[in-house]
Amino acid sequence: MANTSLQGTGGIEGVPSESLPRHVAIILDGNNRWAKQKRLPGLAGHRAGVKRVREVVEACADNGVEVLTLFAFSSENWNRPEVEVNGLMRLFLHVLRREARRLKKNRIRLKVIGDISRFSSDIQKRIHEVETLTSEDYSVTLVIAANYGGMWDITSAARQLAEKVARGELNPEDIDESAIEQHLSTSGLPALDLLIRTSGEQRISNFLLWQCAYSEFYFTETLWPDFGRDELQQALLSYARRQRRFGKTSEQVEAETPC
Repeated sequence: MANTSLQGTGGIEGVPSESLPRHVAIILDGNNRWAKQKRLPGLAGHRAGVKRVREVVEACADNGVEVLTLFAFSSENWNRPEVEVNGLMRLFLHVLRREARRLKKNRIRLKVIGDISRFSSDIQKRIHEVETLTSEDYSVTLVIAANYGGMWDITSAARQLAEKVARGELNPEDIDESAIEQHLSTSGLPALDLLIRTSGEQRISNFLLWQCAYSEFYFTETLWPDFGRDELQQALLSYARRQRRFGKTSEQVEAETPC
């Protein structure tokens, strides 16, 4: 069996760097179930999940992953019990305050996507401050999807394009896939290569709908607070073993692959 240990910033031994994803997204699922299993309040699961974020970000950096996008709070999560939502908002603000300088020191850029207008003014202000603080000299981009929904993202892009057409800045016939991508919240980021979902659920729950068009999916039974470096490594190895054809035949892909 091949040695698959992590080798610092060199990635995974025996796996060519070009076989690993540039952009990984994770649906952080299972915090509440983790807490229930341990007979703890739900917010304890979310706190444990926050601790895992740091480890996974570091593991992505070690493996040459350029962008890690985390589904932290969906537009549907407002429907959860008020006490849980309020606790999540306090936790979000606390993490933004605590982690800002650590992100800067470790050359990690923070980018928040989603409709942040529903958050408190304190949270919105802190988001902008941390994004500005980490916007230069970075090696990894950490994208936090907060109050985000894939349908919202596409609708927002369509609205922006419609407004440009109404102002005479754009012709309808010039609207193509590229134009839509340029108006999505992930504009400027590498295409999504790998989507991971923890806790055994096998759906994408309105996350990065457009961006998932050609991404690979990886589902694991592991609850998010238990998902660490080793679990991420297994997901990356699974991705590296797959052949991405993008509509071509296997023979075409193999012929185009350098020896």
